Amino acid sequence: MRIAVTGGSGRLGVSVVNHLTARGHDVHSLDRAPSALVAAGVRQHTLDLTDAAAAREAFAAIRPHAVVHLAAIAVPFSAPEDVILRTNVQLCFSVLSAAVDAGADRVLVASSPTVLGYGTPQGWSPQYLPIDEEHPIAPWNAYALSKATLEATVRMFVAQQGDAMRFGAFRPCFVISPEEWRGAPTQQGHTVSERLARPELAAVSLFNYVDARDAAGFVERWIEAAREVPNGEVFFVGADDAMARRPLAQLVPEFLPGTQQIAASLTGTQAAFTSAKALQLLGWRPQRSWRTELEGEPLAATSVHLS
Repeated sequence: MRIAVTGGSGRLGVSVVNHLTARGHDVHSLDRAPSALVAAGVRQHTLDLTDAAAAREAFAAIRPHAVVHLAAIAVPFSAPEDVILRTNVQLCFSVLSAAVDAGADRVLVASSPTVLGYGTPQGWSPQYLPIDEEHPIAPWNAYALSKATLEATVRMFVAQQGDAMRFGAFRPCFVISPEEWRGAPTQQGHTVSERLARPELAAVSLFNYVDARDAAGFVERWIEAAREVPNGEVFFVGADDAMARRPLAQLVPEFLPGTQQIAASLTGTQAAFTSAKALQLLGWRPQRSWRTELEGEPLAATSVHLS
């Protein structure tokens, strides 16, 4: 397929465009700046996708069969709240409109687990564990609100276009790129090793994570199966285990008092989020764990599923 990936120079975008290219697709990356990390064969387009006319012109020239929308201000509070909200929502609407006008057949949009509302200063606890796509959302900052709005935008386009096009959204957990396993700082500024050594760093997001290459595999699988699953579905995409050296049955109540009963359902290395829906509808499951990918980390005998 000819596939357009917005935000193809980003932490997740590089892995997505490289994976799709390796699988034989004609991949076009659209971003504000090119990346030296993308594979040979990826066609890089430099533009501001918040400019609706520029986005429409670029997509008209590419005429993609599929669009993967990753472009966004990707870190909460990394810009003024109004800028984050306005930018991310405008990006999504411009890209989806341009994809429709260009005749794309399927569009996948990146949302975020932050739509749940964890980390709010007013206090937050999950209603149940593990968390799935049915859990209520309660965004409390502009980044989370922008992602919830993206999911609503997907639903709007489904209602508008019907089955003429297929739309979907996915919530990738805390993305770890290949270089970050080798010690590069994560999007929060600390390393993966520091995240493991200091549980409070990962506790705010309930110790979730996903290898960028696994998320790229999900993207490919959704593109392949978009006509086989309900239109507009939302998926959690995360590792099967938690980013923690201790079981979450112990850790979660330490950081979220009052959750002892629901946390007890998490056994062994089990994560607080489940990607069971992606397995059921798409046959996708993660292949990597911090136990196998983190440089310097001895392989541990654990119950995490890696096949």
